[in-house]
Amino acid sequence: MTAPLRLGTRGSALAMAQSGHVADALTAATGRPVELVEIVTAGDRSSAPVHRLGVGVFVSALRDALTAGEIDLAVHSYKDLPTAEYGGLYIAAVPPRQDPRDALVARDGRTLAELPPGATVGTGALRRIAQLHALGMQLTVVPIRGNVDTRIRRALGPDADLDAVVLARAGLARLGRTDEITETLDPMLMLPAPAQGALAVECRADDLDLVELLAVLDHAPSRAAVTAERALLATLEAGCSAPVAAYAEVAEGDTGDEIYLRGAVISPDGTRDIRLSRTGTPADAAEIGKALAAELLARGADSILGRPDHTGPGTQQFGSTE
Repeated sequence: MTAPLRLGTRGSALAMAQSGHVADALTAATGRPVELVEIVTAGDRSSAPVHRLGVGVFVSALRDALTAGEIDLAVHSYKDLPTAEYGGLYIAAVPPRQDPRDALVARDGRTLAELPPGATVGTGALRRIAQLHALGMQLTVVPIRGNVDTRIRRALGPDADLDAVVLARAGLARLGRTDEITETLDPMLMLPAPAQGALAVECRADDLDLVELLAVLDHAPSRAAVTAERALLATLEAGCSAPVAAYAEVAEGDTGDEIYLRGAVISPDGTRDIRLSRTGTPADAAEIGKALAAELLARGADSILGRPDHTGPGTQQFGSTE
């Protein structure tokens, strides 16, 4: 009998759910059994604000276990991964991406437009905080941490202390909790984080048999979209919690598939933002992301990010986000 593949995952309900989806899909496609192995990360042990935790805090323990051979593969929320390459490991698959938009969960079924001035809205991402401020709705934005249950309880239930929270729609979908969403936010109002809603299935680069096996899970349009978004992020030298947003869509064009990438850099207080877009082919996804980042920098993105001197791609400056 073939030994089960050991899939490393964080222990939160969301991480277990998305890892379970990958495990089931892999077994269905290949017949290989998969067992989940829980790995505790530094991010799980800390209660500090997300943007102060440091880059890769939710993935480093998984990658250490993978490098040490304690697990065979790992599943990450792709937006948690630092953009710099990690030696010896390979993203073998990007499964079909969930809806990458943000979602509002509010008291009394309210939409964003129905929240009154001064309403308290909780979120853990600097990108969302910046865009909420940029709306000019006079909302009181509160930084929060915790798993999906903890965050939703801040807006719903007997002990709620906030009027609403903003979370990734993909996480709620993977947990079967989309019925609690009061509004899925239009990207024109709230542009998602780079790679939001996507998963990365990672293994050791020298495990060629597993690399080949995992390729069955790869979804080319999803990989192209996140490649463009993360190339933009890397070129801006911005970490996953920086006030940088990006959303790429792959659609059929007149001469074949096209990729449409939107990117934005927003000041934390929402008073300044730069929003641009660019199109191209999926084969050029990385170059599209780099080119759009260069345009953003030319328009003054560095001053918004607080770095007057741009030194080139590859360095993450902010913390990672769940």
